[in-house]
Amino acid sequence: MATTAFAAIKFVQPLSAVNTRSQDKPLLDPLKTTFLGSTRKLRLSNSAKLNQTNLLRRSAVVAVSDVVKEKRLKSTSNLLITKEEGLVLYEDMILGRAFEDMCAQMYYRGKMFGFVHLYNGQEAVSTGFIKLLKKEDSVVSTYRDHVHALSKGVPARQVMSELFGRTTGCCRGQGGSMHMFSKEHNVLGGFAFIGEGIPVATGAAFSSKYRREVLKEADCDHVTLAFFGDGTCNNGQFFECLNMAALWKLPIVFVVENNLWAIGMSHLRATSDPQIYKKGPAFGMPGIHVDGMDVLKVREVAKEAVERARRGEGPTLVECETYRFRGHSLADPDELRDPAEKAHYTARDPITALKKYMIESKLASEPELKAIEKKIDELIEEAVEFADASPYPARSQLLENVFADPKGFGIGPDGRYRCEDPKFTEGTAHV
Repeated sequence: MATTAFAAIKFVQPLSAVNTRSQDKPLLDPLKTTFLGSTRKLRLSNSAKLNQTNLLRRSAVVAVSDVVKEKRLKSTSNLLITKEEGLVLYEDMILGRAFEDMCAQMYYRGKMFGFVHLYNGQEAVSTGFIKLLKKEDSVVSTYRDHVHALSKGVPARQVMSELFGRTTGCCRGQGGSMHMFSKEHNVLGGFAFIGEGIPVATGAAFSSKYRREVLKEADCDHVTLAFFGDGTCNNGQFFECLNMAALWKLPIVFVVENNLWAIGMSHLRATSDPQIYKKGPAFGMPGIHVDGMDVLKVREVAKEAVERARRGEGPTLVECETYRFRGHSLADPDELRDPAEKAHYTARDPITALKKYMIESKLASEPELKAIEKKIDELIEEAVEFADASPYPARSQLLENVFADPKGFGIGPDGRYRCEDPKFTEGTAHV
């Protein structure tokens, strides 16, 4: 069996005497940690939610530092990426940031409607995970889904058109901001209700396993990524799907984008143990915490988790500590978060960090990176022009892809909407 950073970890019972983390220092110091932003106010309350005794009872978790060290031991170079890999990562992160900034402009100009949730600040998570996938692998997202779709290869003009509600969008204008879907790219949807996408992702992973083991499709080693936030981790679907995925050893990676806030609710005020990654070992899978503001660390953890799933070794729970630079949505004035907390994470911008690493490591020059930024700016401008010039859906499209047989529901045999028939409401109560 190949030796990996996750190999030979047993999950029969919690480990009390064995520490699987690196020996330099604990990943989370209960008294000095900067984990979860403003923990200072709530860390050691009278109820002792983060009791030191409990913190010493370590579950079978893997520190990101172990994964990175493993990579360096195998490599003849100190660099975690090649120049080509670095340029791909940088371009994808710039695409995500520039796209979302343009969305804000278009929203305030009245080109987009409804709720629009932007991804600024979290790009290292999407890029770090999705750029490792094959086209056949699946991604299931949340209401903050634009950048996940872009990272998976959905063209910017299709995503922008969908936000504009035009027929050239990836859902023909019927999905909008929170429901990006692309069969071609195996983006199985953004889901507006939290936790809604996790069972879908679990089902997709089950499908991959079934095709391989029952239908004997030997080349079906497809992996599913399920993205969701910290607020979702208190919902029942999360626990039920962790159980099923571990029970059936499904090829899935559960990616928690812990941006510390569920709309206006601090993660620390909503959960009994804010360290989400610990929930993995409780179900018999590795649980990992990683700095979600560092694309290189995310990528190393993602690589092992995805390869582990592809080898048939089962699921992994990865908690990425990240931060959104804007409010919950463009309708949120963002007045609840501590300005010092926002400044702390803004100073750790993942794009700035990658740019600095690449230049200092001589993987790329400033002009090369500027050329990428210019290329993306032009791409986004073209996407807006394309979307704005595209037609709105015809009224006849309203019930398509809603019912299996629309003529049995909202459309009559004559092709007209039933609600237009004067007798449609006959015999019903009028409110």
